[in-house]
Amino acid sequence: MDGPNVDLLQYERPLVARGEVVVGVDEVGRGALAGPVTVGALVVISDSPPPRGLNDSKLLSRTQREALVEPLTQWAEAWSLGSASASEIDMWGLRVALAVAATRALDGLPLVPSYALLDGPLNILSAPGDLKLGVEPPPALTYHSMPAMTLVKGDQRSASIAGAAVLAKVSRDRWMSNLGDSYPDYQWGRNKGYGAGAHLAALRRHGPTPEHRKSWNLPSMQGPDAP
Repeated sequence: MDGPNVDLLQYERPLVARGEVVVGVDEVGRGALAGPVTVGALVVISDSPPPRGLNDSKLLSRTQREALVEPLTQWAEAWSLGSASASEIDMWGLRVALAVAATRALDGLPLVPSYALLDGPLNILSAPGDLKLGVEPPPALTYHSMPAMTLVKGDQRSASIAGAAVLAKVSRDRWMSNLGDSYPDYQWGRNKGYGAGAHLAALRRHGPTPEHRKSWNLPSMQGPDAP
């Protein structure tokens, strides 16, 4: 967090006070070489204290993140996850795929939020119109004009963003671990699709799987670990 006494509701509280239905939005898997990008959406409509121990998901251990899942789902008014697959990332590019995953996350909510808090400098509910759309156009980005605030390091400053990130990371990590059973050489149970040494070595030996983002600059099978 930014400091020991950071107020994790400093952004939510004034919005809730004026009647907004606030959704915190964050993504995981952006930098992975394989697997989906997953977006979490967590809604708050009151200033009740968030679960103890909530923090930037990257600063928490797996055990700490998993222990937060039940308290977060009880604290939140609603929550949902949305993903875009590796093949969709290849087809549309990461920027559009992120917006599609965010749209799917908000579509899964049982209520319609009125204001979004978004981690990072970009509003991932929208995408520039000049980006590639692929052979199959993406679905409509129906929340592109929702009032929103982008917060750099928002997962360290906002409870709804931090909670969305934890739920998204736990879900995607479990998905990649299960998927890794079908591709044991890549050790996704450990690296979750990111560019760890064993993953890169397996790519050089065996090439990409259907779950890899083939439009990315993946290691060649002609590298030093090739047979």
